Amino acid sequence: MEKGKVLFISGIDTSVGKTAATGAIAKALAKAGKQVITQKMIQTGCVEVSEDIEEHRRIQGIPFTEEDKAGLTCPYIFTYPCSPHMAAAKDGRTIDLKVITQATEKLRERYEFVLLEGAGGLMVPNDFQSLTIDYIREQGYPLVLVTSGKLGSINHTLLSLYAAQHYGIPVQAIVYNQYPHIDALIEANTLEYLRIKFPEIPLLLLGDLAEEPAIDITPLL
Repeated sequence: MEKGKVLFISGIDTSVGKTAATGAIAKALAKAGKQVITQKMIQTGCVEVSEDIEEHRRIQGIPFTEEDKAGLTCPYIFTYPCSPHMAAAKDGRTIDLKVITQATEKLRERYEFVLLEGAGGLMVPNDFQSLTIDYIREQGYPLVLVTSGKLGSINHTLLSLYAAQHYGIPVQAIVYNQYPHIDALIEANTLEYLRIKFPEIPLLLLGDLAEEPAIDITPLL
């Protein structure tokens, strides 16, 4: 059996909608008949259970999987809500990236798609030797970048896309999070700018998750 495809889900910064996008993409892939599971690279600000995995399952409308219960979908959970390198230090632990890779490989043996959600943005440090973007490049994962139309997002989006280009990381798609609505004029202008500036990158619109369909995953198939 051919191993499944990994899509790394990152965002332009924290709280931009990565978790909602990951859950929505997983739900849409499953609806298209694909075997899909989500994974959280590193979770901070939690105890025992990853709140992001919980949110993925809520959006998907499914209970915790056996892989969730076995810890494969979130190998590292830290208590303090901060960057992984700081959260690990506060808990007196270290992060071994090989543990994450091995968990992902096990998931790839069982599923057609593994959606691996990062913590924060591309430049978040896992430790003092490695950034998230280093890990993505080393593993050769294509990137799905989540952004939005909030004020300041153009700067963050361009920096993230240029960083991916510099590191040789292919951008599979940009997810444009339209919910919640903040400023209609800025949202429309930012969307138009990204479409004109990056016509070669599929732009997926993420709407209100209470509505169907929430996202079109055709470019990811």
